[in-house]
Amino acid sequence: MSSGTRETPGRRWGRVIAAVVVVAAFALPLYVALVNVFKVNDQILRAPLALPDPLSAENLTDALTRSDDLVWIGFFNSIVISVATVVLVVPVAAVVAYWIVRRNSRATRIALLILMAGLMVPPHVVLLPAVRVLDFLGIAFTFPGVVLFNVGGGLLSFGVFVYVGFMSVLPESLEDAAAIDGASPMQTLRHVVFPILRPATATIAIFVGLWTWNDLITPLFLLGPAQGVTITTGIFIALGQYNNDFGQMFGMMFIAALPILIYYLLLQKHFTSGLLAGSSKG
Repeated sequence: MSSGTRETPGRRWGRVIAAVVVVAAFALPLYVALVNVFKVNDQILRAPLALPDPLSAENLTDALTRSDDLVWIGFFNSIVISVATVVLVVPVAAVVAYWIVRRNSRATRIALLILMAGLMVPPHVVLLPAVRVLDFLGIAFTFPGVVLFNVGGGLLSFGVFVYVGFMSVLPESLEDAAAIDGASPMQTLRHVVFPILRPATATIAIFVGLWTWNDLITPLFLLGPAQGVTITTGIFIALGQYNNDFGQMFGMMFIAALPILIYYLLLQKHFTSGLLAGSSKG
């Protein structure tokens, strides 16, 4: 290597410092949130960056034993909405993507363009028209209405987009062999194509579940506190009532993040294998 292309010590240290600053910018908020979960409110106000001394589970127990059961009700509602959304998006997106990829026609290209346009429109822009449509269907301010809006508000488009990318590189010979054995297109999709799409399914399930679980505006607007709260709207409501009790707020946020973190860890193996498989295709 010539001296002209050799990295100087100053540039190398500059990159190290820049990397440390970037990591600190992402890690510091997580550190503050984590250490303050296990400190009482007085310690948080006095030294928010200090380690808990001693460790205290008071914030967690206070959040879980609230008289209004806000955390438990929010957990139940969030699980119902998130699971229903994922369970609906995955099979519908797979069927639509299979039709688009294998029926490569003008109609399927137009359908794909319409679905991709759905990714460019923020779903919260159409909240008011959505309420009117759901009211016409008789499911306004209900769990089915929220799930239907989630599916039509861009999550289905995202699922189709991911599945189309994976299905477009699958060899058609597998489906031809299934057709020779007498399998119908739906049987081929279910028993031959869909098992191969496990990384894509994990990708969709992770992102759809994460977005639905963390969504605040949609359940707050379409469901409302009178009909029930999700875990995120529950934190929003508690923040307005107990804005000085930082310990309980950190406890509630920790409890709210724990299930979705476990959910990601259970699926991340398939998600990572899908990314590696996609990067190795030539």
